Amino acid sequence: MNKEKIWLSSPHMGGQEIEFVKDAFETNWIAPLGPHVDGFEQDLCNYTGSSYAAALSSGTSAIHLSLIQLGVSQGDYVICQSFTFSGSANPIAYQGAIPVFIDSESETWNMDPCHLEEAIQACISGGIDSKGNKLQAKMPKAIIPVHLYGTPAKMDEIMEIARKYEIPVIEDAAEALGSRFQDKSCGTFGDFGILSFNGNKIITTSGGGALLSNNEDVVKKARFLATQARDSAPHYQHSEIGYNYRMSNVSAGIGRGQMLVLNDRVRQRRANFEYYKENLGTISGISFPVEPKDSYSNRWLSCILIEKEVAGFSREDIRLGLEKENIECRPLWKPMHMQPVFEHAPYFGGRISEDLFDKGLCLPSGSNLKDEDLERVVTAIRKYK
Repeated sequence: MNKEKIWLSSPHMGGQEIEFVKDAFETNWIAPLGPHVDGFEQDLCNYTGSSYAAALSSGTSAIHLSLIQLGVSQGDYVICQSFTFSGSANPIAYQGAIPVFIDSESETWNMDPCHLEEAIQACISGGIDSKGNKLQAKMPKAIIPVHLYGTPAKMDEIMEIARKYEIPVIEDAAEALGSRFQDKSCGTFGDFGILSFNGNKIITTSGGGALLSNNEDVVKKARFLATQARDSAPHYQHSEIGYNYRMSNVSAGIGRGQMLVLNDRVRQRRANFEYYKENLGTISGISFPVEPKDSYSNRWLSCILIEKEVAGFSREDIRLGLEKENIECRPLWKPMHMQPVFEHAPYFGGRISEDLFDKGLCLPSGSNLKDEDLERVVTAIRKYK
């Protein structure tokens, strides 16, 4: 295999990141915190409209710190979108709590508000889930919706339900920096907003994440817990359990350089999606996710659904075919309620997320893809037409 590898979503530097990193070295701010951490947090606030931000080691750590601040503990229920990456759900288990998984709706592929309310009522009353399991009667401690692949969830409906039952919302916008719903940035609807800057995200700090909130006390507490919960004292004193979750000054410097090109990255990823849609959308059996009214997706990953009975080939046929061409692609997320580690967790919904997993494929989507790369992907898929 001699063809150069086409990656699913590789890091894309803008060129100015090195200047921020050089500044960190030249001023000897190599310690975990520093001026670039403060600057990056302010950059995130300026971009999203959030009042406060805490730069952290990952999006997962941001969810974990949110759950801690909500007092989530052993045996509590936390409602979570099923069709997502495990980083959305694992922090629930860190706290010894029980995830209650919710199926997707077909328009955005995100948490179905109808099944969300059904689950809340079942938790409160000690009802039965979609698997036939009986729940204990207790109020859920939190709701975790996700903006999957950059497409905003139906946050108006989700927030209305959350307010009705007075349940806090941890809004997982790890894949959705640059996406908007009703002209408001994803990550700013819930009580807590979550961002990720992992190497495959739309911008990266190598690793990293952030917690957003309009509540200053929430962010101050997150920063405190993320730096080992060290009390204000001349010696090392700890009155609470803390965590090593803070972002470094060097990583934050990379993030500051990436913020300068974020809007360009969104435009490039959206252009990738449009190219695929224009060149593959006419093939029978291949469809693309819609962009609902009032939504603006960063199109972090370009995804397609393949109806085998219509197309004559499956998602797996395409995946393996592209793999032979040295082109990286992946199935859509395997729902959490299908994962062995969560097989006994409550679930509410039907088969929408399961069908999406069976039929869906993520195509190469990096903002650094060249025209010839996109053409190569399309040519490889059109062989199956």
